[in-house]
Amino acid sequence: MPALRTAISVLNLRNVAIIAHVDHGKTTLVDQMLYQSGQYREEDLTKLAGGQHGLILDSNDLERERGITIFSKNCSVRYASDEGAEYRINLIDTPGHADFGGEVERVLGMASGTLLMVDAYEGPMPQTRFVLQKSLQHGLRPIVVVNKVDRPDARPHEVVDEVFDLLVELDAPDEVLEFPTLFASAKEGWATLDLDKPSDTLRPLFDTILDYVPAPDGGLSESPLQLQVTTLDYSDYVGRIAIGRIREGTIRRRQTVTVVDRQGKASNRQVAQLLAFEGIDRVEVDEVEAGDLCAIVGIEPIEIGDTVTDPSAPIALPAVTIDEPTLHMTFRVNDGPFSGRDGNLLTSRQISERLQREIRSNVALQVRPGQTQEQFRVSGRGLMHLGILIENMRREGFELCVGKPQVICREIDGKNCEPIEQLVVDCPESCQSAVMALIGDRRATVTKISQRTSTGGFVHMEFTIPARSLMGLRSRMLNATKGEAIMHHTLLGYEPVRGEAPRRSAGVLIANEPGSITAYSLDALYDRGEFFVRPGDHVYEGQIVGEHCRVGDLVVNVVKGKKLTNMRASGKDDNSQVRPVRDMSLEACLEYIEDDELVEITPSGVRLRKIMLSEANRRRAARQAKS
Repeated sequence: MPALRTAISVLNLRNVAIIAHVDHGKTTLVDQMLYQSGQYREEDLTKLAGGQHGLILDSNDLERERGITIFSKNCSVRYASDEGAEYRINLIDTPGHADFGGEVERVLGMASGTLLMVDAYEGPMPQTRFVLQKSLQHGLRPIVVVNKVDRPDARPHEVVDEVFDLLVELDAPDEVLEFPTLFASAKEGWATLDLDKPSDTLRPLFDTILDYVPAPDGGLSESPLQLQVTTLDYSDYVGRIAIGRIREGTIRRRQTVTVVDRQGKASNRQVAQLLAFEGIDRVEVDEVEAGDLCAIVGIEPIEIGDTVTDPSAPIALPAVTIDEPTLHMTFRVNDGPFSGRDGNLLTSRQISERLQREIRSNVALQVRPGQTQEQFRVSGRGLMHLGILIENMRREGFELCVGKPQVICREIDGKNCEPIEQLVVDCPESCQSAVMALIGDRRATVTKISQRTSTGGFVHMEFTIPARSLMGLRSRMLNATKGEAIMHHTLLGYEPVRGEAPRRSAGVLIANEPGSITAYSLDALYDRGEFFVRPGDHVYEGQIVGEHCRVGDLVVNVVKGKKLTNMRASGKDDNSQVRPVRDMSLEACLEYIEDDELVEITPSGVRLRKIMLSEANRRRAARQAKS
């Protein structure tokens, strides 16, 4: 069980955000810091851990299934220095994927310093640049942790030089360039300042945090209260919970406070419950002073970016700045023949309420009305950002259809500009030509090619590429390199449109009547293409059942059964041959579709379909478009 919360001087308090590229070991390190803090018995933490990687802070179902961090989270550890002084370190775990950058931007204001984790082999990656740039904008000094130094292909000293070069590119001040460096293995739970002096604990990391991360500054407990809400949580028992760092003053339980929203409107509320972070738990306390993090219950309605202040001096803090979305897609009511079979949340009102609820906590998301009352234009940071929202809605019982993702262009200096991303690809030398050919058709520009000598035969390539050209690239990249390529990307900025991007090279196979798929019909269509459905699946007219082997769509009958007679055939009947099915994930489906197609999402699965289900209607629309 966690230790009881005792008072800690603000001088012995540290607020640290852990930032890194995806899969560089942030959450693993936080778990080890919790293990070694001494606040828990090992068996207690083992019970809490679960999912794909057994990480405590990956508490969301999707996080455990995918092995990634999606939402920012807070916890705290206690540490006794060699001099016997007790410190409390508030840790802020952040996502590493570029699509969830909004989670990083809104919580950095709670930190006084950062741990920048970098893989000992991969080095700084696209998201490393993004999170480091954001932390520098907040004036946070990084402590560089070179993780996974126990890898056989690790190159820790080269990685440190690459981090220095990245900081120079980002115009970091001189004091930041003199960053402290630790070499660690988060999985094994050790860190050291010198690889020649091995360690078996994380004490060097704790000591470095105390030495280089300053205590929270600028806040006086006697000043009027100022707290900005950076995170929202929800409980079925107490409702919405506001989380933030106290900039000035002291907040107390049962205190009357003023909430100033982003529009400047002020209203008085009463704090029903005041919670502070102790380990991975929240402990009810009577008061929290300036510099510390806390969670407040009972001041609804409350939104991210609102300021909680003293009624005698209701001064709002500057709004949290979040980068604009780069991608949008249309959400619409499911009007297919199977509508209502699986889900119970179908109407436009229910979808609208769910989207409005999402934007209250997902600050990087935007929702606007669509072309009709049954459509909504939803904008986000990337395909995975929107895909996670759709997957959560699917699991909650929603049925809906979504259209092809489109990038959001801007007009800059009178020119139509599109988002440009930095793309990084690591692949074997034997696959380099295939990667270059694949990316060369997508308006990409090569910026760097180097060979990783420590891995023997791997090539590191960097490109600038239009965001729209990334649609469908990942699956084609994996096919071209037989699954051996690793690719990451992040937004660089906006440039004039680079011309037309390549579209899907092949057509699709479309079912022409409803029914249950038979192996006999798929056998007859064996040479027509690759299928997304299996024998026994139910389909309807207009549903996409596979990919055509040629350009252009093909309408096929996949429910045709074999005609039986009472005459025995001479010889043995041939067994039906069915191609292996291509399993399409939600993100793969979103990348795959074209402008005249939709992805139908239901609690039981995902389907592809044409917007116009009738073949006659599609032909009529095609004739009108030509005329």
